[in-house]
Amino acid sequence: MRAAPSSPRPAGFTLIELMVVITIIGVLTALMIPEMKGSFQAELLRSTSRELIDVFQLAASRAVSLNQVRRVRLDAGTGRFLVEKQRLQNGPDEFAPADDVPASQGQLDPRIAVEFHPPETLPGEATPADASSPWAGDATRAMINFYPDGTADPGSFLLRDRQGFRLLLRINPVTARIRVVALAREESP
Repeated sequence: MRAAPSSPRPAGFTLIELMVVITIIGVLTALMIPEMKGSFQAELLRSTSRELIDVFQLAASRAVSLNQVRRVRLDAGTGRFLVEKQRLQNGPDEFAPADDVPASQGQLDPRIAVEFHPPETLPGEATPADASSPWAGDATRAMINFYPDGTADPGSFLLRDRQGFRLLLRINPVTARIRVVALAREESP
């Protein structure tokens, strides 16, 4: 005959085992959250710069393929951008929204600050006071033309996230290509 089993031990974890596991999870979470926040901000900065580069490349390729000047208008204050096409009926300085492609307008992420710098200046320098310059007036509004011969207006866009990380997008006027330069982190006061 079999002996009756003594009171069987219920399956599960002890209170001490559960507390150790919860403590380990808490420590790992405390170590990971700051790292994830930094990588999120860095990725947000890179994705915003990629979106702006895509808009410039769209305007450049449409200018060459359609043999028509395209202009990217960017309001750095609000982050709104618009690709415009030249209308020759009313004169060479007349532009209308380019509604022939779906990505021709939109808004950049508001958590990324955007500054436009004309070709005569670098970030941190004063903007020229020439009133005839296309960049005279509101420094937050930028207009970059892309021409059918594959060239573009020169200029630079400085993108900055809330932690002070910065990227500079520099437009090459001869090739209309965008060069991305990672700048040193700007310490907040």
